[in-house]
Amino acid sequence: MPWSNQNGGGPWGGGNKNQGPWSQGPNRPRGGNTPPDLDEIIRRSQDRLKTIFPGGFNGGIAIIVLILVIGFWAMQAVYTVQPDERGVESVFGKPKDEIAGPGLHFMFWPIETVELVNVTEQQQKIGTASGQQGEGLMLTGDQNIVNVQFSLLFSVTDPRAYLYNVAEPGKTLSQVADSVMREVVGRRPAQDIFRDNRQAVAQEVKDAIQKTIDHYHAGIIVNTVSIEDVSPPKEVSSAFDEVQRAEQDEDKMIEQANQYANKVRGQANGEAAKIREDAAAYKNQTVKEAEGEAARFLSVYEQYKKAPDITRKRLYLETMEKVLQNSKKVITDNQPGNNGVLPLLPLNDLAKPTDKGATK
Repeated sequence: MPWSNQNGGGPWGGGNKNQGPWSQGPNRPRGGNTPPDLDEIIRRSQDRLKTIFPGGFNGGIAIIVLILVIGFWAMQAVYTVQPDERGVESVFGKPKDEIAGPGLHFMFWPIETVELVNVTEQQQKIGTASGQQGEGLMLTGDQNIVNVQFSLLFSVTDPRAYLYNVAEPGKTLSQVADSVMREVVGRRPAQDIFRDNRQAVAQEVKDAIQKTIDHYHAGIIVNTVSIEDVSPPKEVSSAFDEVQRAEQDEDKMIEQANQYANKVRGQANGEAAKIREDAAAYKNQTVKEAEGEAARFLSVYEQYKKAPDITRKRLYLETMEKVLQNSKKVITDNQPGNNGVLPLLPLNDLAKPTDKGATK
């Protein structure tokens, strides 16, 4: 520059170092403190790293990276199994025979990996309440269409088989349950599904699902199958409602008829019991009277054997006493010379009561 040779200064002179064009230096902070030097700070930091890491700054970075790698590996190699889970470790994809129980475990990652399986009871719902897209629509044995919504409760008994014997155990279980339900419903009338034998249908479905899952060796046990809702398709729901109401009315009338029959049957049973009791009492009375008469006859016969004439006369008098006890009789004296009574006098008519009105 032209002014660079003028006493080492600028174009206005002033050759002093670190001075401006007006021979003045740059403004500095008051108080005499100089700003921190960035190069000095970096140099000091490098010196400190050299004292910490023997290999210098580059060696320190390598150690930090190594520590981070070891920490990441330890995080992958150590895992925790919860109380409701079981762990299945595998070496290069091949599962081990041992099952990891609840607690803290270690493996050689990435050579070994682990998969956790929930072993508590789980619920899986199949079908929809509205029958969208025909998911729950099924054909019954009597050619009716019903929409069945049901659920099942299952547990994992063998985590190793659950993970490795079936590709998608949850989806497989759902497909098997839906297929079995359609098969069972297709063999039964709609009435069994709606009301009569719903529990029996659920039990039959449960047994068939368990048999199929055992054939797949899926390590699953089906605990319960519950039919939550059975409804007709929306297009014929009104007709089904009418049928249901008619069946309810039929059941009500049958119940009323049974109540009336039970009432009449109870009255008839009571009267029959009374007649039987009266007959038994009459029988007992007749038998006792006959036994008494027989005992009396035997007693008289014993006396007759001892004194026949006296006993004969006694029997005659007693018999006449019974005969004449309630009869109306008039006794007259037929001895000669007794003229007090005419022989032809109608004594029987005189004994009859007279009519009070006839004398008027």
